[in-house]
Amino acid sequence: MSETDTRTTEETERARRPGRERGRDDGKFGPYGGQYVPEALMPAIEELADAYERYVLKNEDGFLDEFRERLADFGGRPTPLQRADRLSERYDTEVFLKREDLLHGGAHKLNNALGQVLLAQYMGKERIIAETGAGQHGTATAMAAAHLDMPCTIYMGERDINRQRPNVFRMKLNGSEVKPVTTGRGTLKEAISETMRDWAETVEDTHYVIGSIVGPHPFPVMVRDFQAVISEEAREQAIEKTGGLPTDVVACAGGGSNTMGAFADFVDDESVALHAVEAGGSTLDVDEEAGVAPNSASLYTGDEGVLHGARTKLLQDSDGQIMESHSISSGLDYAGVGPELAYLVDEGRVDPVAVDDDAALEGFHRLSNTEGIIPALETAHAFGFLEEHHEELGDRVVVNVSGRGDKDLDAAIEETDQRDVANAPDMSMFTGGI
Repeated sequence: MSETDTRTTEETERARRPGRERGRDDGKFGPYGGQYVPEALMPAIEELADAYERYVLKNEDGFLDEFRERLADFGGRPTPLQRADRLSERYDTEVFLKREDLLHGGAHKLNNALGQVLLAQYMGKERIIAETGAGQHGTATAMAAAHLDMPCTIYMGERDINRQRPNVFRMKLNGSEVKPVTTGRGTLKEAISETMRDWAETVEDTHYVIGSIVGPHPFPVMVRDFQAVISEEAREQAIEKTGGLPTDVVACAGGGSNTMGAFADFVDDESVALHAVEAGGSTLDVDEEAGVAPNSASLYTGDEGVLHGARTKLLQDSDGQIMESHSISSGLDYAGVGPELAYLVDEGRVDPVAVDDDAALEGFHRLSNTEGIIPALETAHAFGFLEEHHEELGDRVVVNVSGRGDKDLDAAIEETDQRDVANAPDMSMFTGGI
Protein backbone atom coordinates (compact mmCIF):
# COMPACT_ATOMS: atom_id res chain seq x y z
CA MET A 1 0.00 0.00 0.00
CA SER A 2 1.36 3.42 -0.95
CA GLU A 3 1.90 6.29 1.48
CA THR A 4 -1.05 8.13 -0.10
CA ASP A 5 -3.30 5.08 0.28
CA THR A 6 -2.24 4.73 3.92
CA ARG A 7 -2.94 8.38 4.65
CA THR A 8 -6.34 8.26 2.97
CA THR A 9 -7.27 5.11 4.91
CA GLU A 10 -6.22 6.71 8.21
CA GLU A 11 -8.23 9.84 7.44
CA THR A 12 -11.27 7.75 6.50
CA GLU A 13 -11.10 5.74 9.73
CA ARG A 14 -10.65 8.90 11.80
CA ALA A 15 -13.65 10.50 10.07
CA ARG A 16 -15.78 7.50 11.06
CA ARG A 17 -15.50 8.09 14.80
CA PRO A 18 -19.08 7.84 16.16
CA GLY A 19 -19.31 11.56 16.97
CA ARG A 20 -18.40 12.49 13.42
CA GLU A 21 -21.20 10.35 11.95
CA ARG A 22 -23.88 12.45 13.65
CA GLY A 23 -26.19 14.25 11.24
CA ARG A 24 -24.66 12.91 8.04
CA ASP A 25 -27.63 10.86 6.88
CA ASP A 26 -30.55 13.18 7.57
CA GLY A 27 -29.06 16.41 8.92
CA LYS A 28 -30.71 15.91 12.31
CA PHE A 29 -29.13 16.46 15.71
CA GLY A 30 -31.88 15.42 18.09
CA PRO A 31 -34.65 18.01 17.53
CA TYR A 32 -32.29 20.35 15.68
CA GLY A 33 -31.13 20.69 12.07
CA GLY A 34 -33.19 19.74 9.02
CA GLN A 35 -33.96 21.51 5.75
CA TYR A 36 -36.36 24.44 6.18
CA VAL A 37 -35.92 26.10 2.79
CA PRO A 38 -38.12 27.36 -0.07
CA GLU A 39 -39.10 24.77 -2.66
CA ALA A 40 -36.99 26.59 -5.25
CA LEU A 41 -33.84 25.72 -3.28
CA MET A 42 -34.54 22.02 -2.77
CA PRO A 43 -32.94 20.87 -6.07
CA ALA A 44 -29.72 22.70 -5.15
CA ILE A 45 -29.79 21.30 -1.61
CA GLU A 46 -30.30 17.75 -2.90
CA GLU A 47 -27.53 18.19 -5.48
CA LEU A 48 -25.18 19.46 -2.77
CA ALA A 49 -26.07 16.60 -0.40
CA ASP A 50 -25.26 14.11 -3.17
CA ALA A 51 -21.95 15.86 -3.93
CA TYR A 52 -21.05 15.93 -0.22
CA GLU A 53 -21.60 12.18 0.06
CA ARG A 54 -19.70 11.35 -3.12
CA TYR A 55 -16.74 13.69 -2.90
CA VAL A 56 -16.28 14.50 0.80
CA LEU A 57 -17.32 11.20 2.41
CA LYS A 58 -16.29 8.77 -0.34
CA ASN A 59 -13.38 10.74 -1.85
CA GLU A 60 -14.71 10.31 -5.40
CA ASP A 61 -12.22 11.44 -8.07
CA GLY A 62 -9.63 12.02 -5.33
CA PHE A 63 -11.42 15.13 -4.03
CA LEU A 64 -10.18 14.76 -0.44
CA ASP A 65 -6.62 14.17 -1.61
CA GLU A 66 -6.65 17.40 -3.61
CA PHE A 67 -8.31 19.26 -0.73
CA ARG A 68 -5.65 18.14 1.76
CA GLU A 69 -2.86 18.95 -0.68
CA ARG A 70 -4.19 22.45 -1.31
CA LEU A 71 -4.69 23.01 2.45
CA ALA A 72 -1.02 22.22 2.93
CA ASP A 73 0.47 24.05 -0.06
CA PHE A 74 -1.90 27.05 -0.30
CA GLY A 75 -3.17 27.19 3.27
CA GLY A 76 -0.01 26.31 5.18
CA ARG A 77 -1.32 23.39 7.26
CA PRO A 78 -0.64 21.94 9.73
CA THR A 79 -0.84 24.89 12.12
CA PRO A 80 1.22 24.65 15.34
CA LEU A 81 0.04 23.72 18.81
CA GLN A 82 2.09 26.16 20.90
CA ARG A 83 2.60 26.10 24.64
CA ALA A 84 1.76 29.55 26.05
CA ASP A 85 4.49 29.83 28.67
CA ARG A 86 3.42 33.02 30.41
CA LEU A 87 -0.28 32.16 30.47
CA SER A 88 0.63 28.69 31.78
CA GLU A 89 2.53 30.35 34.61
CA ARG A 90 -0.28 32.84 35.27
CA TYR A 91 -2.95 30.15 35.60
CA ASP A 92 -0.75 27.40 37.08
CA THR A 93 -1.85 25.02 34.34
CA GLU A 94 -0.49 24.07 30.94
CA VAL A 95 -2.11 26.26 28.30
CA PHE A 96 -1.65 25.36 24.63
CA LEU A 97 -2.70 27.51 21.68
CA LYS A 98 -3.95 25.97 18.45
CA ARG A 99 -2.65 28.59 16.04
CA GLU A 100 -5.37 28.92 13.39
CA ASP A 101 -4.36 32.58 13.19
CA LEU A 102 -1.33 31.33 11.25
CA LEU A 103 -3.42 29.74 8.51
CA HIS A 104 -3.28 31.64 5.21
CA GLY A 105 -5.62 34.63 5.52
CA GLY A 106 -5.28 34.80 9.28
CA ALA A 107 -8.20 32.62 10.44
CA HIS A 108 -9.67 29.13 10.46
CA LYS A 109 -12.18 30.16 7.78
CA LEU A 110 -9.98 29.02 4.88
CA ASN A 111 -10.44 25.34 5.82
CA ASN A 112 -14.13 25.45 4.92
CA ALA A 113 -13.98 28.07 2.18
CA LEU A 114 -11.32 26.19 0.23
CA GLY A 115 -13.21 22.93 0.67
CA GLN A 116 -16.51 24.36 -0.57
CA VAL A 117 -15.08 26.31 -3.52
CA LEU A 118 -13.18 23.20 -4.61
CA LEU A 119 -16.36 21.13 -4.20
CA ALA A 120 -18.26 23.64 -6.35
CA GLN A 121 -15.63 23.20 -9.04
CA TYR A 122 -16.02 19.42 -8.89
CA MET A 123 -19.80 19.93 -9.20
CA GLY A 124 -19.36 22.02 -12.34
CA LYS A 125 -20.61 25.27 -10.80
CA GLU A 126 -19.53 28.53 -12.45
CA ARG A 127 -20.07 31.14 -9.72
CA ILE A 128 -19.51 31.49 -5.96
CA ILE A 129 -21.54 33.56 -3.50
CA ALA A 130 -21.02 33.94 0.23
CA GLU A 131 -22.00 36.01 3.24
CA THR A 132 -19.65 37.45 5.83
CA GLY A 133 -19.83 39.21 9.20
CA ALA A 134 -16.38 40.06 10.49
CA GLY A 135 -15.07 39.63 6.96
CA GLN A 136 -12.83 36.64 7.64
CA HIS A 137 -15.13 34.17 5.87
CA GLY A 138 -15.57 36.60 3.01
CA THR A 139 -11.81 37.05 2.79
CA ALA A 140 -11.20 33.30 2.86
CA THR A 141 -13.85 32.67 0.20
CA ALA A 142 -12.44 35.44 -1.99
CA MET A 143 -8.94 33.97 -1.65
CA ALA A 144 -10.15 30.46 -2.44
CA ALA A 145 -12.17 31.69 -5.42
CA ALA A 146 -9.16 33.59 -6.81
CA HIS A 147 -6.93 30.56 -6.19
CA LEU A 148 -9.35 28.30 -8.12
CA ASP A 149 -10.30 30.92 -10.75
CA MET A 150 -13.99 31.22 -9.82
CA PRO A 151 -15.99 34.51 -9.97
CA CYS A 152 -17.24 35.43 -6.50
CA THR A 153 -19.80 37.79 -4.91
CA ILE A 154 -19.77 38.49 -1.16
CA TYR A 155 -22.76 39.90 0.75
CA MET A 156 -21.86 41.92 3.85
CA GLY A 157 -23.97 44.04 6.18
CA GLU A 158 -23.42 47.78 5.87
CA ARG A 159 -22.62 48.07 9.57
CA ASP A 160 -20.01 45.32 9.33
CA ILE A 161 -18.47 46.93 6.23
CA ASN A 162 -17.86 50.09 8.25
CA ARG A 163 -16.36 48.07 11.12
CA GLN A 164 -14.19 45.83 8.93
CA ARG A 165 -12.88 47.97 6.08
CA PRO A 166 -9.47 46.21 5.78
CA ASN A 167 -11.21 42.88 5.12
CA VAL A 168 -13.51 44.49 2.54
CA PHE A 169 -10.42 45.80 0.73
CA ARG A 170 -8.81 42.36 0.89
CA MET A 171 -11.88 40.78 -0.74
CA LYS A 172 -11.79 43.34 -3.51
CA LEU A 173 -8.05 42.81 -3.97
CA ASN A 174 -8.78 39.14 -4.59
CA GLY A 175 -11.23 40.10 -7.33
CA SER A 176 -14.52 39.51 -5.52
CA GLU A 177 -17.52 41.80 -5.68
CA VAL A 178 -18.71 43.01 -2.26
CA LYS A 179 -22.42 43.86 -2.05
CA PRO A 180 -23.56 45.96 0.96
CA VAL A 181 -26.73 44.81 2.76
CA THR A 182 -28.68 47.71 4.27
CA THR A 183 -31.77 45.97 5.69
CA GLY A 184 -32.21 45.51 9.45
CA ARG A 185 -29.10 46.33 11.47
CA GLY A 186 -26.84 45.54 8.53
CA THR A 187 -25.03 42.62 10.17
CA LEU A 188 -24.48 38.90 9.56
CA LYS A 189 -28.12 37.79 9.88
CA GLU A 190 -29.22 40.14 7.10
CA ALA A 191 -26.23 39.21 4.93
CA ILE A 192 -27.17 35.51 5.14
CA SER A 193 -30.78 36.28 4.19
CA GLU A 194 -29.68 38.29 1.15
CA THR A 195 -27.28 35.57 0.01
CA MET A 196 -30.07 32.99 0.31
CA ARG A 197 -32.23 35.15 -1.97
CA ASP A 198 -29.44 35.33 -4.56
CA TRP A 199 -28.98 31.56 -4.43
CA ALA A 200 -32.69 30.90 -4.92
CA GLU A 201 -32.52 32.84 -8.20
CA THR A 202 -29.23 31.35 -9.51
CA VAL A 203 -29.15 27.76 -8.25
CA GLU A 204 -28.27 26.18 -11.60
CA ASP A 205 -24.80 27.69 -11.93
CA THR A 206 -24.07 29.08 -8.43
CA HIS A 207 -22.82 27.56 -5.18
CA TYR A 208 -23.42 29.30 -1.86
CA VAL A 209 -20.43 28.93 0.48
CA ILE A 210 -22.03 29.14 3.93
CA GLY A 211 -19.38 30.20 6.43
CA SER A 212 -20.45 28.33 9.54
CA ILE A 213 -22.15 25.15 10.78
CA VAL A 214 -25.54 26.75 10.18
CA GLY A 215 -28.15 26.52 7.44
CA PRO A 216 -29.99 23.54 5.92
CA HIS A 217 -28.48 20.06 5.65
CA PRO A 218 -25.83 19.24 4.45
CA PHE A 219 -24.13 22.55 5.39
CA PRO A 220 -23.76 21.93 9.18
CA VAL A 221 -22.13 18.50 8.72
CA MET A 222 -20.11 19.51 5.67
CA VAL A 223 -18.64 22.64 7.28
CA ARG A 224 -17.89 20.63 10.43
CA ASP A 225 -16.06 17.99 8.39
CA PHE A 226 -13.95 20.60 6.56
CA GLN A 227 -13.11 22.35 9.85
CA ALA A 228 -12.44 19.10 11.75
CA VAL A 229 -8.84 19.27 10.56
CA ILE A 230 -8.30 21.65 13.50
CA SER A 231 -9.10 19.04 16.15
CA GLU A 232 -7.54 16.20 14.14
CA GLU A 233 -4.22 18.02 14.27
CA ALA A 234 -4.66 19.27 17.85
CA ARG A 235 -5.40 15.78 19.12
CA GLU A 236 -2.30 14.28 17.52
CA GLN A 237 -0.14 17.25 18.54
CA ALA A 238 -1.32 17.12 22.15
CA ILE A 239 -0.48 13.43 22.41
CA GLU A 240 2.92 14.04 20.82
CA LYS A 241 3.76 17.01 23.08
CA THR A 242 2.29 15.86 26.40
CA GLY A 243 1.79 12.12 26.07
CA GLY A 244 -1.98 12.38 26.42
CA LEU A 245 -5.16 14.24 25.62
CA PRO A 246 -5.95 17.72 26.94
CA THR A 247 -8.29 18.02 29.89
CA ASP A 248 -10.16 20.93 28.29
CA VAL A 249 -10.68 22.45 24.84
CA VAL A 250 -11.86 26.06 24.66
CA ALA A 251 -13.20 27.88 21.58
CA CYS A 252 -15.27 31.00 20.98
CA ALA A 253 -18.71 30.42 19.47
CA GLY A 254 -20.72 32.53 17.04
CA GLY A 255 -22.32 30.34 14.38
CA GLY A 256 -19.88 27.67 15.55
CA SER A 257 -17.49 26.67 12.73
CA ASN A 258 -14.27 27.10 14.69
CA THR A 259 -16.01 25.66 17.75
CA MET A 260 -16.99 22.39 16.10
CA GLY A 261 -13.70 22.35 14.21
CA ALA A 262 -11.89 22.44 17.55
CA PHE A 263 -14.30 19.97 19.21
CA ALA A 264 -15.04 17.40 16.47
CA ASP A 265 -12.22 14.95 17.14
CA PHE A 266 -12.64 15.22 20.92
CA VAL A 267 -16.42 14.70 21.16
CA ASP A 268 -15.99 10.96 21.73
CA ASP A 269 -13.32 11.51 24.40
CA GLU A 270 -15.43 11.93 27.52
CA SER A 271 -12.38 12.87 29.57
CA VAL A 272 -11.98 16.07 27.53
CA ALA A 273 -14.27 18.93 28.62
CA LEU A 274 -15.49 21.15 25.77
CA HIS A 275 -16.21 24.84 26.43
CA ALA A 276 -18.07 27.01 23.87
CA VAL A 277 -17.54 30.68 24.72
CA GLU A 278 -20.25 33.02 23.44
CA ALA A 279 -20.49 36.79 23.29
CA GLY A 280 -22.19 38.02 26.46
CA GLY A 281 -22.20 41.56 25.06
CA SER A 282 -23.13 44.25 27.57
CA THR A 283 -25.66 42.14 29.47
CA LEU A 284 -27.53 38.84 29.19
CA ASP A 285 -30.83 40.63 29.80
CA VAL A 286 -33.17 41.02 26.83
CA ASP A 287 -35.13 44.13 25.83
CA GLU A 288 -38.24 42.56 24.25
CA GLU A 289 -39.94 45.90 23.68
CA ALA A 290 -37.02 47.15 21.59
CA GLY A 291 -36.50 43.73 19.99
CA VAL A 292 -32.85 43.74 21.02
CA ALA A 293 -30.66 41.20 22.82
CA PRO A 294 -27.50 43.08 23.85
CA ASN A 295 -25.54 39.84 23.48
CA SER A 296 -25.11 36.91 21.07
CA ALA A 297 -25.37 34.09 23.59
CA SER A 298 -27.74 31.75 21.74
CA LEU A 299 -26.49 28.57 23.43
CA TYR A 300 -26.56 30.16 26.86
CA THR A 301 -29.90 31.97 26.69
CA GLY A 302 -31.59 30.98 23.38
CA ASP A 303 -34.78 29.08 22.68
CA GLU A 304 -35.64 26.56 19.97
CA GLY A 305 -36.70 27.99 16.61
CA VAL A 306 -35.97 28.07 12.88
CA LEU A 307 -33.52 30.43 11.19
CA HIS A 308 -31.79 30.28 7.82
CA GLY A 309 -32.93 26.78 6.96
CA ALA A 310 -32.42 24.88 10.22
CA ARG A 311 -34.00 24.38 13.63
CA THR A 312 -31.64 25.40 16.40
CA LYS A 313 -31.25 27.66 19.46
CA LEU A 314 -32.03 31.31 18.71
CA LEU A 315 -32.33 34.67 20.37
CA GLN A 316 -36.05 35.42 20.09
CA ASP A 317 -38.82 37.17 21.95
CA SER A 318 -41.85 35.57 23.58
CA ASP A 319 -43.69 35.71 20.24
CA GLY A 320 -40.91 33.82 18.46
CA GLN A 321 -39.56 36.86 16.58
CA ILE A 322 -35.80 36.83 15.99
CA MET A 323 -34.08 39.52 18.03
CA GLU A 324 -31.21 41.73 16.97
CA SER A 325 -27.99 40.54 18.60
CA HIS A 326 -24.86 42.37 19.69
CA SER A 327 -21.17 41.73 20.26
CA ILE A 328 -18.04 43.82 20.37
CA SER A 329 -16.92 41.33 17.71
CA SER A 330 -18.60 41.36 14.30
CA GLY A 331 -17.95 37.65 13.81
CA LEU A 332 -19.94 36.60 16.90
CA ASP A 333 -22.82 39.00 16.21
CA TYR A 334 -25.40 36.39 15.13
CA ALA A 335 -28.79 35.53 16.65
CA GLY A 336 -28.40 31.76 16.21
CA VAL A 337 -25.91 28.92 16.41
CA GLY A 338 -25.21 25.64 14.64
CA PRO A 339 -27.73 22.82 15.33
CA GLU A 340 -25.03 20.32 16.33
CA LEU A 341 -23.73 22.64 19.03
CA ALA A 342 -27.29 23.18 20.30
CA TYR A 343 -27.69 19.38 20.54
CA LEU A 344 -24.35 18.84 22.29
CA VAL A 345 -25.26 21.49 24.86
CA ASP A 346 -28.61 19.82 25.53
CA GLU A 347 -26.82 16.48 25.91
CA GLY A 348 -24.41 18.00 28.44
CA ARG A 349 -21.37 17.29 26.25
CA VAL A 350 -20.55 20.95 25.60
CA ASP A 351 -20.43 23.60 28.32
CA PRO A 352 -21.87 26.94 27.09
CA VAL A 353 -20.44 30.05 28.73
CA ALA A 354 -20.90 33.76 28.05
CA VAL A 355 -18.13 36.38 28.28
CA ASP A 356 -19.01 40.06 28.18
CA ASP A 357 -17.47 42.77 26.00
CA ASP A 358 -15.19 44.08 28.77
CA ALA A 359 -13.70 40.67 29.57
CA ALA A 360 -13.18 39.95 25.87
CA LEU A 361 -11.36 43.25 25.35
CA GLU A 362 -9.17 42.53 28.38
CA GLY A 363 -8.44 39.09 26.90
CA PHE A 364 -7.46 40.78 23.62
CA HIS A 365 -4.86 42.92 25.41
CA ARG A 366 -3.71 40.15 27.76
CA LEU A 367 -2.79 37.68 24.99
CA SER A 368 -1.15 40.47 23.01
CA ASN A 369 1.19 41.63 25.76
CA THR A 370 1.88 38.29 27.46
CA GLU A 371 2.41 36.03 24.45
CA GLY A 372 3.03 38.46 21.56
CA ILE A 373 -0.11 37.24 19.73
CA ILE A 374 -2.81 39.77 18.79
CA PRO A 375 -6.04 37.75 18.56
CA ALA A 376 -9.25 38.50 16.73
CA LEU A 377 -11.91 39.97 19.01
CA GLU A 378 -13.85 36.74 18.47
CA THR A 379 -10.94 34.70 19.80
CA ALA A 380 -10.45 37.16 22.66
CA HIS A 381 -13.67 35.89 24.23
CA ALA A 382 -11.98 32.51 24.79
CA PHE A 383 -9.18 34.24 26.67
CA GLY A 384 -11.70 36.22 28.70
CA PHE A 385 -13.17 32.87 29.71
CA LEU A 386 -9.73 31.52 30.59
CA GLU A 387 -9.10 34.46 32.91
CA GLU A 388 -12.45 34.14 34.66
CA HIS A 389 -12.74 30.35 34.88
CA HIS A 390 -9.19 28.90 34.88
CA GLU A 391 -9.59 27.55 38.42
CA GLU A 392 -12.42 25.31 37.18
CA LEU A 393 -10.32 23.76 34.39
CA GLY A 394 -7.98 20.78 34.34
CA ASP A 395 -4.20 20.77 34.03
CA ARG A 396 -3.87 20.77 30.19
CA VAL A 397 -5.99 23.28 28.30
CA VAL A 398 -6.09 23.81 24.53
CA VAL A 399 -7.48 27.17 23.36
CA ASN A 400 -8.30 27.57 19.68
CA VAL A 401 -6.84 30.85 18.42
CA SER A 402 -9.42 31.09 15.66
CA GLY A 403 -8.04 34.24 14.03
CA ARG A 404 -5.58 37.10 14.25
CA GLY A 405 -6.58 40.62 15.23
CA ASP A 406 -5.31 42.75 12.34
CA LYS A 407 -8.88 43.29 11.15
CA ASP A 408 -9.96 44.48 14.61
CA LEU A 409 -7.30 47.08 15.40
CA ASP A 410 -9.48 50.11 14.57
CA ALA A 411 -12.35 48.70 16.64
CA ALA A 412 -9.97 47.81 19.48
CA ILE A 413 -8.58 51.37 19.55
CA GLU A 414 -12.09 52.83 19.71
CA GLU A 415 -13.41 50.37 22.30
CA THR A 416 -10.30 50.55 24.49
CA ASP A 417 -10.49 54.35 24.59
CA GLN A 418 -14.05 54.09 25.94
CA ARG A 419 -13.18 51.66 28.74
CA ASP A 420 -10.79 51.26 31.63
CA VAL A 421 -9.08 48.12 30.33
CA ALA A 422 -6.46 46.22 32.30
CA ASN A 423 -3.16 45.76 30.43
CA ALA A 424 -4.15 48.26 27.73
CA PRO A 425 -1.53 50.71 26.40
CA ASP A 426 -1.78 54.46 26.94
CA MET A 427 -4.41 55.64 24.47
CA SER A 428 -3.65 59.37 24.56
CA MET A 429 -1.53 59.41 21.42
CA PHE A 430 -4.33 57.72 19.48
CA THR A 431 -7.15 59.96 20.70
CA GLY A 432 -5.45 63.27 21.48
CA GLY A 433 -2.44 63.24 19.22
CA ILE A 434 1.23 63.40 20.14
